[in-house]
Amino acid sequence: MRARFLVLGSPGGGTNPRVAGAWMVLLLLLLSAACVTVLGSSAALTRGGWESVWAYRGVLLRGWMLTILLSVLALVLSLLIGLLAALLRGSRVIPLRMGAILYVELIRGTPLLAQILFLYYAVAGTIGLQDRLAAGVLILSLFAGAYLGEIIRAGIASVPATQIDSARAVGFTPWQTHRFVILPQALRVILPPLAGQFASLIKDSSLLSVIGIGEFTLAAQQVNSATYRTLESYLPLAVGYLALTLPVSLLARHLERRLHPGD
Repeated sequence: MRARFLVLGSPGGGTNPRVAGAWMVLLLLLLSAACVTVLGSSAALTRGGWESVWAYRGVLLRGWMLTILLSVLALVLSLLIGLLAALLRGSRVIPLRMGAILYVELIRGTPLLAQILFLYYAVAGTIGLQDRLAAGVLILSLFAGAYLGEIIRAGIASVPATQIDSARAVGFTPWQTHRFVILPQALRVILPPLAGQFASLIKDSSLLSVIGIGEFTLAAQQVNSATYRTLESYLPLAVGYLALTLPVSLLARHLERRLHPGD
């Protein structure tokens, strides 16, 4: 009975990759069957409907590419912000540490939509930042940076104190200790959740449509307004986001298996 329980998966025994793969295939088959049922029974999916949406394929493609650009830029900037927030939370300077804690708690305690509206219309307008794309990347980076900072901080905290003491004993400076001892070991812990956070970042970028950034969601809304074909307009939206997030999610699972082979 114990062996059977471990094969299926448990908090102490992990999950069998073959069983997980079988469940993934089953879920994909069920999802495919549901999609086929919806597409086959919907009277709205006429040839003329798809042709009208196909005429706006350039709008959807440009929105999809802009979503990729927004996500990549925000990921790079949020990594820098998250690393800085994680280091400041461990600082001995009380104002720096308290400032980092305040930033993380404010960002994580308020919804992204409210942050977008406040930071763009109240803050960006005040400081003269008129570029919507730059403002969107900055807002998205500040939001993701708070979560990445906690991920990085948890990874740093997972490094045993004996490793740090050993580095100090051989004469490493604080920078060398972080560079050669702490960060390499923390990276093994934080890579899978970082990949998962990137998938969330791609989906969160859809909220930037509320400030007029022509990313994928806004492009689908424009096509729907022009064609009045709701299902044909938003189905490519779902498929497009799935095409971006599914590889990242699979990469996260792959990294988790590679970095934690004993789990």
